[in-house]
Order: sequence, then structure tokens, then C-alpha cells
Amino acid sequence: MAVAGEVTSKANFGKEEQEKLVRKTIREIGYDNSDLLFDADSCEVMMRLHSQSPDISQGVTATDDKEQGAGDQGLMFGYASNETDELMPLPILLAHKLTKKLAEVRKKKELEWVRPDGKSLVSILYEDDKPKKIETIIISTQHDPSVSNSEIKDAIIEKVIKPVCGNMWQDDIEIHVNPTGKFEIGGPHGDAGLTGRKIIVDTYGGFGRHGGGAFSGKDPSKVDRSACYMCRYIAKNIVAGGLAERCEVQVAYAIGVAEPVSLMVNTFGTSKIPEEDIENIVRKHFDMRPSAIISQLDLKKPIYRKTAAYGHFGRNEPG
Repeated sequence: MAVAGEVTSKANFGKEEQEKLVRKTIREIGYDNSDLLFDADSCEVMMRLHSQSPDISQGVTATDDKEQGAGDQGLMFGYASNETDELMPLPILLAHKLTKKLAEVRKKKELEWVRPDGKSLVSILYEDDKPKKIETIIISTQHDPSVSNSEIKDAIIEKVIKPVCGNMWQDDIEIHVNPTGKFEIGGPHGDAGLTGRKIIVDTYGGFGRHGGGAFSGKDPSKVDRSACYMCRYIAKNIVAGGLAERCEVQVAYAIGVAEPVSLMVNTFGTSKIPEEDIENIVRKHFDMRPSAIISQLDLKKPIYRKTAAYGHFGRNEPG
């Protein structure tokens, strides 16, 4: 396990405490026994944290005569749709619920052979931009060697897929469970992982566009994270307020500059009033400067751990 990055902080948090936290997190994820070939107690932990470049820090740190600028250049997007109560696209919402349920049956030992690594994919048939039915569900789950693929498939359908699908379940849904036939080796032993690789999983599952910047591993001074959160917040308000059925908000920044250099609203032809009017409403009522975003969304609270799995958006939960 390698932990690397640049930090501006006055906190007293030494390498021993850092390593202890890393091992605790690995254990809580589920890598807690040597049979997995990677576990919290025996893995090597390399800490490579150092001070942030002063050239960057001077652009993003507020002073008495200068407000906080954007932590990097780039463009960010937020998206919302009225097709679900969570204002999220249905495929990614179901995919996250499936992986969350998969983790639940493992942690509760309802399926004791399930191991920590797993993923899902859902394809939905749309008609006139509205979800009509689930066509395909794919779940891959790491498992103990003692269980057969047919046992795995039957149990995953009954304990994970059907409970998540609820009244959307139909017998003609195409189901793939561990389609390679075996998934015993997983986690970091099976694949080298990297924070930020799955940016589409973290957002909308392919709906809406993406500026390319990852979220996890970044504090809110990085607009890759905070501005995407704000764009989602704005898009949600537009859809929840009945101004449009679907909405994408795009913003762009220059590093060290507080005000965005670009703002665009796209409602894909679903707006109830002219898009130009919606954009003017956004410009008037939403402050897109990094410091204002951090303040309005309370982004200095330690809220980020839960977003490391099951997506950053569409989570109707406290905190």
C-alpha cells in the first residue's frame, strides 16, 4: 500500500499515526486475513506525504488582501435527472445499490464465502429518455475457493439482486455473475489499484459529461472535487424545482483565480423556461468561488470517507 501526496497543514500527524490509520482502513474494508494474500497486518505500507508546492499554495490560500483561488485549472460538470427520487440516472443508482448490498451480505455473514472485492454493472432499456426496464445485470464478486459458480449465482440472485430490484425484477433480465467462471484472487493482490481511476463510477455512470478530474484524495480547495459537488447541487435544484427534467451544469476555472472563467447550463430540451433564463438564475443565486462553495456546502467537515465507495452522489443519508 503506497500513500503519496502533497499537503498544506498545521496538524501534528506523524508517520506512525498515518500508517496506523491506513492499516485500520484496510482492515475495515475487509482485508483482515492472510488467506486473501493481502491483509492489514502483513502488507507493506509506504508513506510518501510531503509539503505542497509553495507555487501552488500561494494561489489557493486566502490572505488578508487575496481571496482563495481555484486549486487547479479545469472544467467540471454536475448532472441531475428526474427519473429517480435521488435525481440520479437509474443504471448507476442500481449498480451502487447492488455493490452496497453485496458488501452487506458479506459483513453480516449471510453469504460467508463472499470476499471484499466486487463490482456491478446495470444496463437499462430507455424509451423517450425514460427508463422502461432492466435489461442486464452483471455482478462480479470475489469468493472463497470452496463454493461453485452455480451456487454463487443462485445466492447472489436471491440475496443481492432481487432485494435491490424490488418491483423492477423480471425473470427475463439477463444475469451475469462472475462471468469468467472464477474470482478467487482479488483486491490489491489481483489488480494494482489507484485512487481516482473510476471517475465515471464516482459520478453518473456515463450520463452527463466529465472533466476528467478525480474526487477522492483531494481536499475541497481542489475544484475537481468541490466545483463538481456544487455543479451537482445546482443541477439538483434546477430539476427538483421543476425548471427541467434533466440538467447538466458546467463550470471552468483557472488556477489561483477565484471566479470561474466559464459557466453553462444544458437541459437537453427539457426546460420549462428558456435555458438562458435558467443560466441567469444560476449566476445570480449561486456563488461559484471556491471559498463560497466550501462555505455553502460545509466541505471542511470530515464527510469524505463514505464517498470512497458507492458513489459521491444520490446518497439520501445524513451527514
